[in-house]
Amino acid sequence: MSAGVAFSQGMSLGKSEFAGKLVKQSAATIAPAKFQNAAVSVRAAGYDEELVKTAKKIASPGRGILAMDESNATCGLRLASIGLENTEVNRQAYRQLLVGTPGLGEYVSGAILFEETLYQSTTDGNKMVDVLTQAGIVPGIKVDKGLVPLAGSNNESWCQGLDGLASRTAAYYKQGARFAKWRTVISIPNGPSELAVTEAAWGLARYAAISQDNGLVPIVEPEILLDGSHGIDRTLEVAQKVWSKVFFFLAENNVLFEGILLKPSMVTPGAECPERAAPEKVAEYTLTLLKRRVPPSVPGIMFLSGGQSEVEATLNLNAMNQSPNPWHVSFSYARALQNSVLKTWKGQPENVEAAQKSLLVRAKANSLAQLGKYSAEGEAEEAKKGMFVKGYTY
Repeated sequence: MSAGVAFSQGMSLGKSEFAGKLVKQSAATIAPAKFQNAAVSVRAAGYDEELVKTAKKIASPGRGILAMDESNATCGLRLASIGLENTEVNRQAYRQLLVGTPGLGEYVSGAILFEETLYQSTTDGNKMVDVLTQAGIVPGIKVDKGLVPLAGSNNESWCQGLDGLASRTAAYYKQGARFAKWRTVISIPNGPSELAVTEAAWGLARYAAISQDNGLVPIVEPEILLDGSHGIDRTLEVAQKVWSKVFFFLAENNVLFEGILLKPSMVTPGAECPERAAPEKVAEYTLTLLKRRVPPSVPGIMFLSGGQSEVEATLNLNAMNQSPNPWHVSFSYARALQNSVLKTWKGQPENVEAAQKSLLVRAKANSLAQLGKYSAEGEAEEAKKGMFVKGYTY
């Protein structure tokens, strides 16, 4: 019986008579279980063992992720900051500097690449992915197609890229990628609206399910932007709401929690908030969020730096690792690993070795922070400068 028919019949029957009729009809339509075809969602498990193994390898003690997946346009802005033109040759030179750093695999377990880099070779003819793999670093790939305005929202964004994702992730796996990244953002000053939070969470869940079906460990990243003058309590409130919805939809999409990694923002005050938070407070609030929302079956929490200074991001990570956590708590930094590298390199071939040493300094500092053994003593003043950019995009 449809809802409309039931309603119209109920109008002409007494309450008890109508209720009794519905009960009889409902009972009549329920067949014994043995005669029913139960609609149970069953997830294909073809890559499960490999997904778990890959996630554990990335979430290994003292190691984290180098995020070098900036789009060509954003990479161009980085190159422009040191006076270089945005050409493929210059992008290749910079990315080759990063992946070819001797000893990087001691501190870095994964590297997120842009599509161009995944298919790119070094000037010696070696594939970038092979250089990483030989160093013990798992190659990853950015798979989203960027942010666009979300119609019906409060000037908020949504992340596109689900169309064709299955075929793209299958091709990326064939090329050597073993994990993926999808970045969507939440803006506190703009709400966040229920629409924006739901769209972000659902998009992440669909991406995660599709990636796992094609052998890639998905990094789940709903970045809560630093933009705004709000305090740390407001950040925690929003983060709890976002992560609650994210895990609800991950479960609805039958995502294997043991085969994902998270890339959350740390719980900090807004960048324009006059009241700053010490690393101990950031750690307290961030771990409170994680304990309330993240199942212990998730192997790794790989924090983004989000415009913090190199030293600030490392100090906050170190504070979170002063006692054991249910998950591997580590880093997935872009600017907080690369800022000093770029300024040391300056696009000059003779500076490559010095720039690589600069990368190792930052990678080792964050490796120590993952182990809870970092000290900021002796850090350069340049590494203490914040890198927040309002409305930052990749």
